[in-house]
Amino acid sequence: MENLSKFYIDGVWSQPNSGATMPVLNPATERQVGVVALGNAADVDAAVAAASRAFASYSQTTKAERLVFLGRLLKVTEARFEDLAQAMSMEMGAPISMARDAHADAAVGHLQGFIEALGQLQERESLTSGDIQLREPIGVCGLITPWNWPMNQIALKVIPALATGCTCVLKPSEHTPISAMIYAEIIHEAGFPAGVFNLVQGDGHTVGAAMSRHCDIQMMSFTGSTRAGTAVTRDAADTVKRVTLELGGKSPNLVFADCDLQDRVTASVGDCMYNTGQSCDAPTRLLVERSCYDVAVEIAKRAADATQVGDPTHEGDHIGPLFDRIQFDRVQAMIAVGIDEGATVLAGGLGKPEGITDGWFVKPTVFTDVSNSMRIAREEIFGPVLVIIPFDTEEEAIEIANDTPYGLAAYLQTGDPVRAERVAACLRAGAVHINGGGFNYGSPFGGYKQSGNGREGGMMGLEDYLETKTLHGLG
Repeated sequence: MENLSKFYIDGVWSQPNSGATMPVLNPATERQVGVVALGNAADVDAAVAAASRAFASYSQTTKAERLVFLGRLLKVTEARFEDLAQAMSMEMGAPISMARDAHADAAVGHLQGFIEALGQLQERESLTSGDIQLREPIGVCGLITPWNWPMNQIALKVIPALATGCTCVLKPSEHTPISAMIYAEIIHEAGFPAGVFNLVQGDGHTVGAAMSRHCDIQMMSFTGSTRAGTAVTRDAADTVKRVTLELGGKSPNLVFADCDLQDRVTASVGDCMYNTGQSCDAPTRLLVERSCYDVAVEIAKRAADATQVGDPTHEGDHIGPLFDRIQFDRVQAMIAVGIDEGATVLAGGLGKPEGITDGWFVKPTVFTDVSNSMRIAREEIFGPVLVIIPFDTEEEAIEIANDTPYGLAAYLQTGDPVRAERVAACLRAGAVHINGGGFNYGSPFGGYKQSGNGREGGMMGLEDYLETKTLHGLG
């Protein structure tokens, strides 16, 4: 915890220019576990200056040299794996089993995916025109990551920057600073040159805005709410820097009568509740074919009622608390909105689970009698709240699924592979999960419409950090 009050700039842990701090709370106990420093524009200037100096030499490293760095990073990450898992369990309330299996695992899995992609990347190509095309690092990158998947998003931004020869400044969420601090320690131990990676803690209005506006940052990569993503885009506009965004979602999950209802509906409820519903691609709208609607509702109720809520320090497949009081109040308010709109509470509802008094725990909640025009069907609740909507035809299911400003992910349950491909082709989303198909490291992740632009992961995740240069006259 010693480095939580410092920033990692130019290869050393240094005292912030700003004197502002914020307590770090454990959402399961509401107790303080640390104090994080909050930076200001001067801290950003120092980090960007270090990154700019480092770019002059690091951008000239060869792919082979960077692969050596990434190999070292992999070894150190594996050695600090449990530290990362424990940090995310403590700072955001992820149950420790999930913190290991998903949150900390992302630091390893994404790194392995990027190592493979970098090995395949063609940095120099001869074109049929006779010219030569080069792929070069874009420059200094500003990276802003959220609290709900702290290490997943840090890995998806920091690693491709390091892999392509860019340098970077990371601003993690001020609510989950411990895992980011540990990751900075990991990068330092892996031996990356001073200034290649820099960490400044702080809030979005101060540090995030200073990064987005900074004239010496050539790219901003942001993950968070659509509202905050538009702010980053506006702040970046004057310097015409590249902006990639991974934003919100209200993902549809289409359930057709020809699927294994017991298996697929049960799993669908679990997918919605996973990470306590705090995932931008969570399947929060369950669209069910009317012919099997009543059966699906019964299965959903059993699955929701069986979802355990408990202590994040305990092993198991239960869900933990929401990450803080603000999110707890937001989720409670949206559950109340659903009730006021006339939806029926099938499971869960307002308040904390029975027997729980401390921590920001909520009841796994399912609504029926929902129309897609209701706020609970249109707004991202970001909690373990599922709405169930009936449909009569395949065409209507697609229409309801696409009737959203978002397009991050979609889910599809059917026993007919021909229908699966036909429907998937019509869904306006960056990923379609068919019959439980999960995300794989090395595949691109990102969305359509107001869910953002650009892709993270694998080869496409590297490309966002590269510029193209054409050489004429050498062919």
